[in-house]
Amino acid sequence: MTNLVHRPTRTAAELTPEELRDGAAALTDLVTRHRPRAVAVLGITAWRPATGSPRAGWGRQDVSIGGAQTWVLPNPSGLNAHFQLPDLARLYAGLRR
Repeated sequence: MTNLVHRPTRTAAELTPEELRDGAAALTDLVTRHRPRAVAVLGITAWRPATGSPRAGWGRQDVSIGGAQTWVLPNPSGLNAHFQLPDLARLYAGLRR
């Protein structure tokens, strides 16, 4: 489970498209090297421009990273208040299965 860019921001809107694409490329390299079965990226607002998938939704993605099952999940940060605990639990449970 990871973020695409490893610098603190309040929202994904503070990240540049270049930072997001570079983060996706670095994550692909890391996953290819370590070969986990699944990867979960936190935040759909970052995922969409990073991967060129403007219609991507929550959960398992058709696009994979480095051959691993790839999931997009909401960030559990308190700033992401429109996701309540039952919603988070349902989405995270999909990855667990």
